[in-house]
Amino acid sequence: MAPIAEFPAPWLNWIAENQARGVPPADIIRILVDNGFDAHAAHDQVARAGGHPPAAAKPAVQKPAKADSLMAIYSGLWKTRGRAEVDRLTGLSGADFFRWYYAHNRPVVLLDAMHDWPALDRWSPDYLGARCGNPLVEVMTGRAADSQYELNSERHKTKMPLDQFLHWIRTAGETNDFYMVANNRSFDSGNLRLLLEDIRLFDGILDPSNVAARLFFWFGPAGTVTPLHHDVMNVLLAQVVGRKLVTLIPSFETHLVYNRVGVYSEVDVEAPDYSRYPLFRDVSRHQVLLQPGEALFIPVGWWHHVRSLDVSISVSFTNFLAPNEYAWENGRYE
Repeated sequence: MAPIAEFPAPWLNWIAENQARGVPPADIIRILVDNGFDAHAAHDQVARAGGHPPAAAKPAVQKPAKADSLMAIYSGLWKTRGRAEVDRLTGLSGADFFRWYYAHNRPVVLLDAMHDWPALDRWSPDYLGARCGNPLVEVMTGRAADSQYELNSERHKTKMPLDQFLHWIRTAGETNDFYMVANNRSFDSGNLRLLLEDIRLFDGILDPSNVAARLFFWFGPAGTVTPLHHDVMNVLLAQVVGRKLVTLIPSFETHLVYNRVGVYSEVDVEAPDYSRYPLFRDVSRHQVLLQPGEALFIPVGWWHHVRSLDVSISVSFTNFLAPNEYAWENGRYE
């Protein structure tokens, strides 16, 4: 794919905003190039914009700066709790879930909410092959060679027969090169819908009348990584096969995670470069080892990084019995 030489309006706004924030030009150019723009065109556009900042730039930056100050206060208050762990609970009612976690924007692990799932005993690569036949499925491939594989996800979508994917799962070992992720709408792929018979909705938490396009399937080898990002709605992640290590950072610490494009952080959580990202030293990191049969509530806006420790199958939900649609400010979320 040829580098992009023209800059659409959202990217021009993004350049102006980051220049007004004082982001070094080299960093802005690097991000543009990583997102497919021509290096020379990026350099010229940043130079032109730097000489003619928009008149509204200063007021536009003052508002985020005030919001950052408020988030810094929340972060400081959070740290006064000492070493706060993510709650891990059994017997949590729907009412208490919504009162103490959903409404408070706090994560929680539900330890027993999947006790009646047939999938816990059935699901495996062999079972999926026998139950679903051999439909075409969409898989993200070629991820290992692209450091921006999530931002460039459209380039990595590949259709293949399910039995080919299952062969890769059985033989690849630990790798982040391929992954069947939520964006692939796997439950829409023919016989994979049969797997819905093996799961149960969470009584008092999820809306059984609102399942279409709110239910997602994740399947990959040990070693798959979803880099640090936040979702734009609340998510319930149910672990069926294998273990996942989830690193969580509070939503009110966005000012520390270097979010300049979309919903992604520039920081590698597993090997942070503090010389480039010094503010990241101050984040509140919480690690959750998610075992089969456990479900993690990830509140809207909370930053999370996910690594599969084994061959892993997960299901995630966004169909809560409560409002779960939010208006995100344009600019950094375009």
